[in-house]
Amino acid sequence: MRRLNVPLLRGLLALCFALALWQGVVWISGVPRFILPGPGRVGASLWSNAPLLLEHARFTAVNLLVGLAAGVGLGVVTALNLAVSPGARLLLRPMLIFAQAVPVFALAPVLTLWLGYGAASKIVIVMMVVYFPVTSAFFDGLMRLPAPLDDLARMMRATPLRRLVLLQVPNALPSLASGLRLAAVYAPFAVIIGEWVGSSRGLGYLMLMANGRGQTDLMFAALVVLAAQGLALFALMEACARRAPGPP
Repeated sequence: MRRLNVPLLRGLLALCFALALWQGVVWISGVPRFILPGPGRVGASLWSNAPLLLEHARFTAVNLLVGLAAGVGLGVVTALNLAVSPGARLLLRPMLIFAQAVPVFALAPVLTLWLGYGAASKIVIVMMVVYFPVTSAFFDGLMRLPAPLDDLARMMRATPLRRLVLLQVPNALPSLASGLRLAAVYAPFAVIIGEWVGSSRGLGYLMLMANGRGQTDLMFAALVVLAAQGLALFALMEACARRAPGPP
């Protein structure tokens, strides 16, 4: 019970400190409400606009989760192929590195033009942002098999498939967990950029509309909901990382 309460208590203390600092800045600076509303006004906006925020948050959350799942799945499959195939490493790995030289966010307008303003373009943007860190982290873990385990596989004359399944994959799970943590951090940025570039729904769209109408408290409320989604996603990835077994 104490282990569960200590992190929760620290989080609540940090939240209270952040809110107090926020309110203090508003009081001391005297900044107008339409530029920086206080936490009280943002909380009131959260309450009064709860149905609207929930509707747009649902759209963002679905795009976030589907894009994350697709990016992680594709990244894992790609890393496994790179690990077992020298030909794939020769052909695909330079292409992956070159693809990362072009910022995905710069491709967001093109993806929106090709796939439309609906969910498809947002999912693809999230998938592309998540794909590389997962692939890179998992592939590095697969290729860093400790020398004793490598010698054991050679001595037992293990086939490449058995070596991959029994030794390389278990040894690379901590690296995959690190890739998942990075994916949880990058994915919310990706989905909100996609909604800013072109969308008719979602928290990013709501933030743009609220900003254009001078509803700064609503814009901050949408930002709070997005931050809550990001924290929940990171907590989920952290829980998966903790459950991942260690190296054999």
